[in-house]
Amino acid sequence: MSRPRSRVPLLAGVLAVATLLFAGCSAASTAESGAAGDTFVVATSGEPDTLNPVLGYGSDGASLIFDGLVARDGNNALVPALAAELPRVDGTTVTATLRSGVSFHDGTALTARDVVFTYESVLDPTVDSTLRSDLDMLTKVEAPDASTVVFTLKYPYAPFLQRLTLGIVPAKALTGQDINKAAFNQRPIGTGPYRVTSWTPGDRLQLAANDAYWGGKPANRGVVVAFVPDDNVRAQRARAGEFDAVELAPKQAAGFAKTVKVPTADYRGVMLPMKNPVTGDLAVRRALNAGVDRAAMVAGVLAGAGEPAYGPIPPTSEYAVTQDPAATPAATILDEAGWVAGADGIRAKGGQRAAFTLMYPATDSLRKELALAVTADAKKIGIDVRPEGLTWDAITPRMTSDALIMGFGTPYDPDFVSFKLFRSHFAEQGFFNPGSYTSAVTDKALQDGRDQAAIEDRKAAYATFQKQLAADVPWVFLTYLQHTYVVGDDVAGVTPRVEPHEHDVANSLWWNINTWTRT
Repeated sequence: MSRPRSRVPLLAGVLAVATLLFAGCSAASTAESGAAGDTFVVATSGEPDTLNPVLGYGSDGASLIFDGLVARDGNNALVPALAAELPRVDGTTVTATLRSGVSFHDGTALTARDVVFTYESVLDPTVDSTLRSDLDMLTKVEAPDASTVVFTLKYPYAPFLQRLTLGIVPAKALTGQDINKAAFNQRPIGTGPYRVTSWTPGDRLQLAANDAYWGGKPANRGVVVAFVPDDNVRAQRARAGEFDAVELAPKQAAGFAKTVKVPTADYRGVMLPMKNPVTGDLAVRRALNAGVDRAAMVAGVLAGAGEPAYGPIPPTSEYAVTQDPAATPAATILDEAGWVAGADGIRAKGGQRAAFTLMYPATDSLRKELALAVTADAKKIGIDVRPEGLTWDAITPRMTSDALIMGFGTPYDPDFVSFKLFRSHFAEQGFFNPGSYTSAVTDKALQDGRDQAAIEDRKAAYATFQKQLAADVPWVFLTYLQHTYVVGDDVAGVTPRVEPHEHDVANSLWWNINTWTRT
């Protein structure tokens, strides 16, 4: 779940700086790059904490700065990248042969040692990598020669090739350094189509074309990624014509000449903490799940740019199981559990009033509207929800006790995201399972989904997972989104593909911006 930085400059100052940036960055990029075409300016609400793949940046590929052994094409199908062909899988052994003639941005040649160093760094317990649990199945990585990498797994893991989208870092630049604190994290060296020229946290990331890119010289001089967490400020700047492409909430995108709605696996929902005396009650959670009007949220809040959500595995996935929480009316669920309505219509049980706080990031207009919609629906069934817009710094320490409008989702394998988000082992580890949800059935199903190789066995495991989640209701899933972008009239080459939740610098509409041109 992306966490935008909270600093938002005054609009007048932003516009002045942005105007100078737009005028000046083109010349700077030309001098550094020499590539043909213009510099493109894109804007996003989220900003990464690091640009180091080992620490989690762009782990699903399309990071613009790095390449993995494999990449995803416009249909999200795996294709070779730094590997000359898709790696070979033989039980618990996976072998990759590197593409020849690939160099890092500093001119150093890519070798198998760099791949081994990257994956061993993720596995190193002294390195603060959030990706370590993603590679639980990996026993060791070896380089028998300069162009061959061999991965040895503890057990056959069906989606392992999808884990090879991780960007490869140069061993030479990082050996002997503290990978958690190195300057590399802000000014990294990769093999991707762009190299970093500057990163001003809270403001922008500037990238110049890598003319020696193995995949072909970019069609433009570079990219500037502007970080604008406040939805309203981002929309105002878009109306001022500052951006070539920008993500906006669906309602804010209305009225622009050229919009692109991108299908996603990105869901929004209410995370309900188990330690809260109200949301910790199963009847309250089930009643909320039955009482929210998802169709109205899609029509009103999303202006039709989405669909109702009932679980974390998108309907487009072959692993999805149809869920319908409305079999028993919400009022009946609460009545049978002893939650009695008071004179003001709000229910109570054993002296505990059915009231709780629902947090949302104050700069996110869509999550605010969803919180207000949940509040209105909850009141109809006798539950007093109190929405509260906060900064992420204020939200984070309260997630174990207060409900939160959260977002996650992946169009890739169901093991991704859900394993960390709903397994009891990860309880209260940041944004992973912050509500302390615990279920032995869910834990086993998620582990079985990871351990099994046969597709039918994996489908059975994820069916059990989804049914148990629907019974326990640690989240009230609300909507799947379409990401809505506004694109300049003169921009050519835009190719949408199904997106995950994380889509700031990486995996956004501009995943192939190195091919964009102007008409």
